[in-house]
Amino acid sequence: MSAHTIVIGNEKGGSGKSTTAMHLVSGLLRLGYKVASVDLDTRQGSLTRYLENRRRNAETQDRALPLPEHHTTEGVPDKGWLDDVMTDLASRFDVIIIDTPGADSALGRQGHSYADTLLTPMNDSLIDLDVLAHVDVETQKISRPSQYAEMVFQQKIARAQRNAGSTDWVVMRNRLSSLDARNKRLVGNLLNELSGRVGFRIVEGLGERVIFRELFLKGVTMMDLRDGDSEISLSLSHVAARQEVRNLIAAINLPEVA
Repeated sequence: MSAHTIVIGNEKGGSGKSTTAMHLVSGLLRLGYKVASVDLDTRQGSLTRYLENRRRNAETQDRALPLPEHHTTEGVPDKGWLDDVMTDLASRFDVIIIDTPGADSALGRQGHSYADTLLTPMNDSLIDLDVLAHVDVETQKISRPSQYAEMVFQQKIARAQRNAGSTDWVVMRNRLSSLDARNKRLVGNLLNELSGRVGFRIVEGLGERVIFRELFLKGVTMMDLRDGDSEISLSLSHVAARQEVRNLIAAINLPEVA
């Protein structure tokens, strides 16, 4: 069976792509999936740095932290590089997770064309909604899909032409707040309208928590923490964060691991 490829994509920085990617990597490894990861962000490389921190933590602290087989661009590769990597990984792993750049690039577009599942993390605001659609300021209605949505449509076609496969596009509403209820409802209504027009489904993603930034330097995720862990004291908020990751993994509808 060929690996299920999850692409984390959004052309706006700061949406939580790398945090999402790392928590999926850790969560799926702990569920018994064989996982490979690919970082296509040639400038930031946040997922790569996260995994480097994780490997260092495991070695220096003699700690059991499962790691994926990881691939990086190491500069600007030729167009055939990603094709070769994906061909190699497809038969050896259950899941491949691709983290894409927070800006338009040829490599990022190519990465999208491999998605069985495309996860688009989006902060819950009208500013971040702009990556999916242009909203008329006066009417607060969607005027047209964004360039990113058009790109996703084109890469779905490329995917279908390659192997007759299809892409399940999932938009994650990250950092949902209970404070600005009116804005939250407006964003929700616009997303529901857009989902039918461009073809994605909506799930709740990860909340805004300081713990995510704190764990980055250690290369650790919420899925690695356990009650009684000497490194950090688990709170109800942390337990809720772990459940958010579990809910996200369930929403992807992966085949069960052997």
